[in-house]
Amino acid sequence: MAAHLSSGRVNLTALREAGRRELREFLDKCAGSKAIVWDEYLTGPFGLIAQYSLLKEHEVEKMFTLKPGRLPQADVKNIIFFVRPRLELMDIITDNVLREDRGRSPQRDFHILFVPRRSLLCEQWLKEQGVLGSFIHREQYSLDLIPFDGDLLSMESESAFKECYLESDQTTLYHAAKGLMTLQALYGTIPQIFGKGECARHVANMMIRMKREFPGSQNSIFPVFDTLLLLDRNVDLLTPLATQLTYEGLIDEIYGIQNTYVKLPPEKFAPKKQGEGGKDLPTEPKKLQLNSAEELYAEIRDKNFNAVGSVLSKKAKIISAAFEERHHAKTVGEIKQFVSQLPHMQAARSSLANHTSIAELIKDITTSEDFFDNLTVEQEFMSGIDTDKVNNYIEDCIAQKHPLIKILRLVCLQSVCNSGLKQKVLDYYKREILQTYGYEHILTLNNLEKAGLLKPQVSSRNNYPTIRKTLRLWMDDVNEQNPNDISYVYSGYAPLSVRLAQLLARPGWRSIEEVLKMLPGPHFEERQQLPTGLQKKRQHGENRVTLVFFLGGVTYAEIAALRFLSQMEDGGTEYVIATTKLINGTTWIKSLMEKLEPAPF
Repeated sequence: MAAHLSSGRVNLTALREAGRRELREFLDKCAGSKAIVWDEYLTGPFGLIAQYSLLKEHEVEKMFTLKPGRLPQADVKNIIFFVRPRLELMDIITDNVLREDRGRSPQRDFHILFVPRRSLLCEQWLKEQGVLGSFIHREQYSLDLIPFDGDLLSMESESAFKECYLESDQTTLYHAAKGLMTLQALYGTIPQIFGKGECARHVANMMIRMKREFPGSQNSIFPVFDTLLLLDRNVDLLTPLATQLTYEGLIDEIYGIQNTYVKLPPEKFAPKKQGEGGKDLPTEPKKLQLNSAEELYAEIRDKNFNAVGSVLSKKAKIISAAFEERHHAKTVGEIKQFVSQLPHMQAARSSLANHTSIAELIKDITTSEDFFDNLTVEQEFMSGIDTDKVNNYIEDCIAQKHPLIKILRLVCLQSVCNSGLKQKVLDYYKREILQTYGYEHILTLNNLEKAGLLKPQVSSRNNYPTIRKTLRLWMDDVNEQNPNDISYVYSGYAPLSVRLAQLLARPGWRSIEEVLKMLPGPHFEERQQLPTGLQKKRQHGENRVTLVFFLGGVTYAEIAALRFLSQMEDGGTEYVIATTKLINGTTWIKSLMEKLEPAPF
C-alpha cells in the first residue's frame, strides 16, 4: 500500500543516507576500537538508520545499555555515550565515568554524542560533577526525522504533545523546524506552506527565520514537494481517542508497534509438529518487523480489519496453486523455472502464515462482547448521540474497575464530542474515577483538562455537531470492503485531520472558513520564493506532492486514510506523512498521566 511511494516521486533514501554519513564522520573522529553505551530509547530509532554492520565497519566492537554502576569490561580504546540530553541520564554517565579504573592501562577515551542536540544545561551539569573534562569529543547528532517507511517520517519524540500543550516548551517545535530545513536541503524548497494551530504557526515562523538567518540555505534543487501542511494535534483531539479499525491500527492498539517492530504472544507461531501435542511451546514473544517491504503487509495494512480475511484466503489459494505447479513441471527448463521461483514462494507462504496468525489473535479480541460494547459507545459519541449526560457503559466499566486508560479514553472522547461536559457530569466522572482508582490520579485529570481533552463546557453551545456536518465526519453508509471514503478507517468516522488535508487539496480551505474558526489556533498560508528556473511546470496528469506534518502525534488510521487519498484515481495529490511521534489513544493518554508518589513518612 505504501510501496507506491518508493516508485513515486519521493525517495526517502537520501535522508537515511545523510544520517548514515553524519554517523560515520563522528565514529571516524574517535580513532581506534570502540564500545557504544546506548540510551535505551535511542536503539530503536537508530536501527532504522544504521544496521549493526555499519557500526562494525567503523570499529564498534561492543554495545552496552546505559545503566548506573561500573561499565562492563571491554578491551576497547573508546567509550562513546549515545544519549538524549536529559539530566537524569547525565547522573548515570557521571557514575559510569567516576567508577572507571584510572589505574588501568591503557586508559580509555570517553566521548559523548547528544541526540538530537547538545544541551548547555547537561554540559554544565557534567561540569559541576567534575567529569566534563573526561570527554574528548562532545557533539550532537541531529536525528530529527527518521524514515519509517516509503512515505512516513517520525521524530519519535515521546513527550512532544505534553511539552507543546502543557508545558509551553518549544524544543520539539524547534527540532521539527530543523528537520524540515534538512528535508528542504535534500528535496528542494517547498513553495507553499499551509498550517492550522498555534504550534504550526510557531514552526512556520521558525522555518522562515532560519531561512533568513542562513541565506546560503537557498538551494537549486528542483522541489519534490509542492505543499507543506502543518497540523496541530489539538486541532483534532478526537481521532486518536477512537479505536482504530484498520489492520495496522488494531495491531498497534492491541500489541503496540515500536519502531516498526511488534512483539506477539508466541503460542500462535509455534511450528505444529505431528503427534507432539505442543510439548515445548516457545515462551519468548514473537518479534516481527512490519513495513511495506513485505508485499502482503503492504497490501493489507491499511484495509479495514473486516476486509482482511478475504484477502488472506484468496492469497492462500494462489500460493497453494503455485506450489501445485511442481507436479506439472516436466522438462528440465520447467523444473529450473519452478526452482528459481521457490525462494519468493516460500517467503510469501511464511508471510501469509504470520499474518493469518496475527489476524486470528486480533479476531479473538474484536469479536469479544466488551470490544463491541466499547466500540458502540465510541460510535454513538462520534455520531452525536447522548454526549451530554453520564454514560451507563462508562459507569459500569468504572464499577468493574476496567483499566483506567480505557475509561479516560472514553470520557475524553465524550467531552471532545460535546465541546466539553456539563459541570455536574464532569464532576461526577472525576469523583468516580478518583474514588475507584485512587486520588493520586488528580494530576492526570488536571493534565487532561489543560490539554483540552476533558473539560467543562464553557459556553452553552456545542460546536461539534456543526463541525461534524460541515466536514462530513460521520458517514452512515460506510463500505469497509471497497471503500470510497476515508471514513472506512474507523468504520464510519472520517478523521477530522485528514478531512482538513483532503479539503485543502480540493476545493481549498476558503470553502470551510467558518468551521476553521471554530477549531483551536490560527490558520495561515505562507509562500516561499523559488529561484528562477525552479518553478514547476506541471505535466498533464502529474500528481501534486503534499507533506502533512502532524505536530503532537499521528495514528496509523490517519496514515491509512492519507494513503487512501494518495491512491484515489482522480485524487491528484500524493501524500507523505511526518510527525513528532506515532501514537495511539493509549500511548497518548499515558504520556499525559502523572502519579503522585506517596510521601516517604
